[in-house]
Amino acid sequence: MNKKINVVFITVSILILTGCSTRKNAFLNRSFHSFSAKYNVLYNGQLAFEDGIKQLNNNYSDNYWEVLPIEPLKIDELALPGMTATADNSSEAFTKAEEKAVKAIQKHSMNFYNKERNPQIDNAYLLLGKSRYYSQRFVPALEAFNYVIKNYPNADLINETKIWQAKTNLRLQNEDISILSLKALLKNNKLSDKDRFDAYTALAMAYKYSDSTQQVINHLNKSIIISDKLEQSSRNSMILGQLYRQEKKIDSSNYAFQKIISNKKAPFKYQINAEIEQAKNFENTGDVKKMTQKLNELIKDRDNRAYLDRLHYHLGMVYLKNKNIDEAEKQFKKSAGAKNADRFQKELSYEALGNIHFNKGNYISSGSYYDSVLNFSENQNTKRVLKIKRIRKSLDDVILNENLAQTNDSILRLANMSDDEKTTFVNTLIERIKSDKKTALNNLEANLKLVKIKENNTGKWYFYNPEIVKAGISDFQKKWGNRSLVDNWKNNNLSSTNTEITDKNTVLDARLNPDYYLTSIPTDQKQIDSIQQVRNEAYYKLGLIYKEQFLRNDLAVNRFEKVLSFGENGSFYLPAKYHLYRIYSTTNEQKANQLRNQIVEQHPNSLYATLVQKTEKTIDISINENTPEKVYKNIFLLYEDEQYDEVLKQLKKVIPDYSQTDLIPKFELLKAFTIGKIDGVSSFKTALEFVALTYPNTEEGKKAIEVINTLKNN
Repeated sequence: MNKKINVVFITVSILILTGCSTRKNAFLNRSFHSFSAKYNVLYNGQLAFEDGIKQLNNNYSDNYWEVLPIEPLKIDELALPGMTATADNSSEAFTKAEEKAVKAIQKHSMNFYNKERNPQIDNAYLLLGKSRYYSQRFVPALEAFNYVIKNYPNADLINETKIWQAKTNLRLQNEDISILSLKALLKNNKLSDKDRFDAYTALAMAYKYSDSTQQVINHLNKSIIISDKLEQSSRNSMILGQLYRQEKKIDSSNYAFQKIISNKKAPFKYQINAEIEQAKNFENTGDVKKMTQKLNELIKDRDNRAYLDRLHYHLGMVYLKNKNIDEAEKQFKKSAGAKNADRFQKELSYEALGNIHFNKGNYISSGSYYDSVLNFSENQNTKRVLKIKRIRKSLDDVILNENLAQTNDSILRLANMSDDEKTTFVNTLIERIKSDKKTALNNLEANLKLVKIKENNTGKWYFYNPEIVKAGISDFQKKWGNRSLVDNWKNNNLSSTNTEITDKNTVLDARLNPDYYLTSIPTDQKQIDSIQQVRNEAYYKLGLIYKEQFLRNDLAVNRFEKVLSFGENGSFYLPAKYHLYRIYSTTNEQKANQLRNQIVEQHPNSLYATLVQKTEKTIDISINENTPEKVYKNIFLLYEDEQYDEVLKQLKKVIPDYSQTDLIPKFELLKAFTIGKIDGVSSFKTALEFVALTYPNTEEGKKAIEVINTLKNN
């Protein structure tokens, strides 16, 4: 019995050993290597390849604010032979798949007389090429596909290989070759539906490379007619909808998106995004009620929780397009606050909120929202972000002066209270802090609306110049580090959480004493006058900014009227009245005339009286050879020739004629320098102050301020 078993074992072993040889073209050998390659090496290689595709898709994030790429593959750089460009875990899977393909070729290839006898080797080369393609090594990938096409022209997968060859040529920027080969392939009537679908999709990719949008649309349409069951067909429909929107064909766009929504076999990510894309197509002529109802239903669906940031945002856009600003603002806030909100979506939501508040004239809150945009923005160099940066920079002066105006208004209201009123106010503040001590501890400074007033070397109050405060804090921290507000703080290096809480409690308890606040309220008239001056200047500067930078005459009028309400004794009273006159000259002739008469009658010797008294002579700059530019040049030549009396005479004559032109600041600055030459430093300074106050946002106004500062320092 044992002898029989041994004979069988030996016989089987001999057969296996003889079958393992790749040098013998026998049926047993061919069958063995074909079976082994297909169900062992290539099977494991295909599993690794599919795992790599899965990881690649999971790692890839589509940006639906742009037209989707037809193939979701992010190309970082062109990888050369021996290099791997992919940086995620999928590259390891593709490397393994490539190794298995190479092993199948090396171990199981049976090439006799230039003819491959193992039918699985062409599959191995195809797997090899696809693995290299997804590793972004397109040159060696193309070599593998070319090898199959040249040496296995009758292979079962020859058409699929030709499609991959065309896609690889695309990645190597050989789109003309790709288009020719794909068109030739599509002439094959025996092409399977799967291959025909892939060929049309690849051809659409090729035309996208060559910027032929209509051809892209044509071939995507041909692809989705063949199949709507593949994930790629849903992607193709999504891209179709986006391209139709670019072409302003909204009905066709909505139809493409609806096709995805109606397809129950379409992946969920495409279905929900198709709903959102339809919301993007919504216009003022659309059915507002229907669209808002649809988006609200999607928001309530728990399956859509991952998309709440985008759903709320687009619902806000629907409201915004239909002038429902309050509802739009609510939705944008919900979008920004949505759990797991996308970083870019937060950026867009904060931008929308910033724009709403900017258009309302709420520039302080607008600036805060724009700050959030810049904090969330990963690319600071896009046109959109650069525009926001410019707007935000222009808001700096507004925010600074609005804070100065509001803070000093509050302080002056307190200073003007009676002793009993001050005590009542302080006690109310203390009770509010006591009622929410936890919040007071966590945000102590936010609850303290008053500060100790101290005078610095410049004669301005330290705590009412935010820039000086910021610099002071920075200098202190550089020298001493972060110190708690306690006694003997120089020697106190305790930093534990308990110590910090104790310090806060100590500070808070000290500030629950009414005397802490009452002694902070200014009583000295010099202090009060200085605060008033800062406040008046802040309102005046705001009026100029709103008038000249933001073109918001309504806000400018409000701030200038505030300056007038503070009385005639202030240095900003007359300039504010002049700018009000300029605004009303184009909006309210009656008020403009009233202001003009007041300036002329009450301040007849002022420069502003000269400006508002235009001569009856009108100048047609377009036909008169004596343009403002030429006149200025001629007078400036007189100045250089030191004919100062004649310069001043000519300037007094022409300034009223050119008061409405852009060159008026140049004339006024030249006049100031001329006065300085004739009447000395004191008159020079007065004339410069006029230019600085009247035209602060021009180069001439800034130059006047620079010269004034130089005069002070010298």
